[in-house]
This record gives sequence, C-alpha cells and structure tokens, in this order.
Amino acid sequence: MARRWDGPLDKKDDYVYEIPSSYLKGMRVNGRIFADEDLIRSIVQDNAPEQVANVATLPGIIDASMAMPDIHWGYGFPIGGVAALDVDEGVISPGGVGYDINCGVRLVRTELSFDEVKPKVKALVDEFYKNVPAGVGKKAKIKLKRGELNKVLDRGVRWAVEEGYGWDEDKKRIEDNGMMEEADPEKVSMKAKQRGEPQLGTLGGGNHFLEIQKVDKIFDEEAAKAFGIEEGMVTVMIHTGSRGCGHQIASDYIKNMERAVKKYSINLPDKQLACAPFDSKEGQDYFAAMSCGANYAWTNRQLILHWVRESFENIMDEKAEDMGMDVVYDVCHNIAKKEKHRVENRKKDVVIHRKGATRAFAPGRKEVPKIYRDIGQPVIIPGDMGTASYLMRGRKLSMKRAWGSTCHGAGRVMSRTGARRSFNLNKIKSDLSSKGIYVRAATDKVLLEESPEAYKEIDRVVEVTHNAGLSKIVAKMVPMGVMKG
Repeated sequence: MARRWDGPLDKKDDYVYEIPSSYLKGMRVNGRIFADEDLIRSIVQDNAPEQVANVATLPGIIDASMAMPDIHWGYGFPIGGVAALDVDEGVISPGGVGYDINCGVRLVRTELSFDEVKPKVKALVDEFYKNVPAGVGKKAKIKLKRGELNKVLDRGVRWAVEEGYGWDEDKKRIEDNGMMEEADPEKVSMKAKQRGEPQLGTLGGGNHFLEIQKVDKIFDEEAAKAFGIEEGMVTVMIHTGSRGCGHQIASDYIKNMERAVKKYSINLPDKQLACAPFDSKEGQDYFAAMSCGANYAWTNRQLILHWVRESFENIMDEKAEDMGMDVVYDVCHNIAKKEKHRVENRKKDVVIHRKGATRAFAPGRKEVPKIYRDIGQPVIIPGDMGTASYLMRGRKLSMKRAWGSTCHGAGRVMSRTGARRSFNLNKIKSDLSSKGIYVRAATDKVLLEESPEAYKEIDRVVEVTHNAGLSKIVAKMVPMGVMKG
C-alpha cells in the first residue's frame, strides 16, 4: 500500500468529495469521490485519491475522474475508478480495466428455503470443491478441441450454451448477453491463449469464491419480485474472472501502450496509465483483445454455474429446473465499454472504464434485459468472506452523476501481505463457525488474506452508494457456506 494522501478534498455534499483540477499539473477535470466522512478517513490512508487525480490528466476525459466508496490503491487507476473518455479525442487504458478482465459476479436464485439447505451446506460446499477446480494454477476439467478457444473468445456464453453448459435462458440475464461483439481472437497472443486454455472453468484464487447464501432481508419489494427474490430463499453467488488469459492480454497490451504513449506524445504523471487514442490501431487492437478476455470470463462463470447446478442436483436429489436455479444476473466490474451517454445535453459515444466498479443502468436503458427494463439493471455487490452481500438496482441519478456506475464490493483496507501478518487462522475459522458459516479454502494463506477485517465494512459502503443515488438496495444476502480458491 502507498503512503497516506494529504491533498485537497472539497466536500460538495454528504456523499461527494472533489479534488480540484488545480491540484495537479495536467488535470483536465476534477476528481470526484463518492464517500461519507467515515469512509473518507479510510480512503486517504493508502493514497488512492492521488490515482484519481492522475486519471484526470488522460486526454479526452469528460466531466470528472470518479471513484466509488470502495476505492483503494490499484494499478494506474484506483480500484473503484470510473472514467468516461471521448471516442474521438480520448484514449483507452488497460490500467482502467486491470489485469483480471471482466472479473465479475453472477447471482443464481433457487426456490429452496434456508431450512431445506442448512443441513446440507457442508455437503454442497464439498461437492462444489469436487466439481469446480479452484486455487492458483488449477487445471480445467474440460479439454478443448484444437482451435476451440478461439470460439470461446469470439462467442462467449453462446459457445458454452451450444456445448450444453447451461440453459438458453441464461444468456438473457447476463450483461451484454455474455458476449462483447467487438472481440477479435486474432488480437489475442498465443501466450494468452496457452495460459487460458487449461484454465477455462476454474475458480482461481484470491478473493474469488462460490457462496451459498440466504436472502436475509428485502428492502425493495417491487424490484425483489421482478428479480425473483424472496426473504428466506437460498441463492448462490459466483465471483471469478478471466484467469491467466485476461492477465496475459493485459500484460501484452500494457507493453504496447507504453510504446504508444511515446508514439502519440501523451504526457502522463504515472506510466501505469499507459494508453493510446481509442480510434488508433493500438487502441482498437486492445479493445478487441480485451473484449475476448471479457467473453472468456463470462464463459468461465457459465461453466462454473453448470457444475454448481450439477452439485445441487447431486446433493439435493432434485433437477436444477425443479429447484428454480435461474440466473438473476451477471455483472462485470473490470471492463471498458463503448456506451451512449448524455454529454452537454446531447447523446454521445464514450468509452467508459470501470475498474472495480459495476454498471448500474437506470430503468428504460436498452442494455437492461427486457424482463428488468421497467425496474433497472440488477447490480450485484459481493461482500468479503463471512459478511453480507447485496442485490441492488440502477437509478436515474447514477446516469447523471456517475455514467450509470456504482461500487463493486467492500474494498480492501489492508494488503494481502498485511493481512497474513495481522490475523490468526484459528480465530478466523472460529469466528466463521460461530456465525454458522462453513468455509472450505484451497489454502490457509487465502483465508488469512481474505479475513473480513482486511476489508471496509460492506454495509457502510452499500449505504453510501444508496444514499449517493448510485444504486438502490433491493436485498441483503448472508453466507451459509463458502468455497474459496
């Protein structure tokens, strides 16, 4: 973690703080952080606001360099960062997406009750562990045919469903229907493909997880009904991304962008913001490759969903269809997208970078699935291990304030190294057990790194997000069983 930040912060209202563009030479717009007084005290501890200011220097940035309440230090952009760049005059930056392209979350409902599932939670999590490869370097269960990965990169979830992994209905409840059309597998290096092929359908490590949850409380009855969620119902959450494939795509194109910065004479305060004009060859090549990484990640979650359904069938002795195991929605929170937004009273194409931030589109947007269009886009905010997660929905105010964006989780307050040094493994296991939560992890190291105390308080982050008008709370879920990679 970096040093404490001591630059200027102007409080605009109870939930908005701004860094004036006069703070740093080259800032084209203000920095804007959505937080309350308590969260701001935590946010300035790791210098992440400096990264907000740095992003404000990017060519073509519009309105403000933004950060969500779960902001913390990242690579180039802060995690929790949001920026809109003009498609004609602006740039695209891999640092605004991150190494885990389309790291994201999928929420699955069931018609099972807490009482039905509680006695079988341990068996279910253990079955997940048998069916879903997890942990750093774990190999996939499936063997792709020669050239098949190109179809995955090109078609995303469509490929998975056609191959029998899931239901046709699943595609309609995934952001972009699980496929970015800008994908071009020719723009993905052989090394990225070689890293990705043996990892398709694996959970990975770190903060990625499978979680069995109980819907603890409904806050918005209308939206909950539209999303098929009821109090006391059991849900499953899947959190993972594009594995080694996405990481290699990022690594490859960061090098390309470092050369592009010199070629196009772009002045940057931090080389980690390496970028290229969006309409340049370098910019378009990265966008096409990144889209492939996004498609890989959606396919990855689709395969895992298939095995989660099979696990429930094996343990509950019922068909997944009879248990109502429908996808509620799937969101990505590390992505760059070309979207239409209102800029100075006219609609304009912009490239939105969301890094550790979730799209939260308001009712009426065509990108929201028809079944949810009157309610707004479902937003899934996972908590850290052992704490609550939230289902929210997009709001009109978020379209005006933050390009239809919201937070993506709790946000770390302690590095992984710091967590390993600070926490006691037996106490973590004891605390989780006392809450009735069964946890199984690939390694003890992961349990230490993912201790709840290493994160901000999720309830506070979500409350600020709600009060700032970025997204509206629909339901709160609490964990019953957790599988960690």
